[in-house]
Amino acid sequence: MKRVIFNQKGGVGKSTIAVNLAAIAAHEGKKTLLIDIDPQCNASRYLLGAAMNEVAPTMGAYFEQMLNFIVFPKPAADFVHPTPFENLSIMVSHPELGDLQAKLESRHKIYKLRDTLNELAKDFDEIVVDTPPAYNFFTQSALIAADRCLIPFDCDDFSRQALYTLVANVAEIKADHNPALAIEGIIVNQFQARALLPQRLVNELSAEGLPVLANKLSSSIRIRESHDRNLPMIHLDPRHKLSQEMLALYHELQAA
Repeated sequence: MKRVIFNQKGGVGKSTIAVNLAAIAAHEGKKTLLIDIDPQCNASRYLLGAAMNEVAPTMGAYFEQMLNFIVFPKPAADFVHPTPFENLSIMVSHPELGDLQAKLESRHKIYKLRDTLNELAKDFDEIVVDTPPAYNFFTQSALIAADRCLIPFDCDDFSRQALYTLVANVAEIKADHNPALAIEGIIVNQFQARALLPQRLVNELSAEGLPVLANKLSSSIRIRESHDRNLPMIHLDPRHKLSQEMLALYHELQAA
């Protein structure tokens, strides 16, 4: 299964969800690969901490390789690195991805990531791709390469308006480039069950036929500690409410 976590709005918990779902898959015995193609490198930093800066080659080198014809390019496996967690590997992002974007677009390299994921799929049970908060070359490449798209949603009206555009963009990629692509679900993040606005927004999205997932993720200060200690929630505090919610979300996806 190749999943992309995508929302063109920032601050919705995209990288946090990508890392934690990947960590849970690995914790449950699945050989899992997390691919970080966000120039902000949040997912890479979350898993590796300061050690991220010592990892090479990165996704910057991966995309740079595409721009220069090389008779014997490095195989995709050379860009895969271990993490401190059993069964979990990572392809690490780099800030230079932002500088490469225009060059990659002009050279029509948008299908290369799909080829790489197909090459790596034989070695992994699950692949999770974390994307930038923008509809650009990198997110389009990931959507073309993926089987499923997961959309984090943080329960405010601005996010709701952006959601309609996002769904249309995914539908366009499906129609033009990747007929197998499907929106696997909308993940309601930072949900406050006792607040009226989040309940109303979620109910309205469901009534509109959007695939809102049943398991929602609560707000918790504990996630900040998870970031700070470079420990996904399943490793930091597996009994915590948020850890159990993420675990239930992962199982919901597996059952679909």
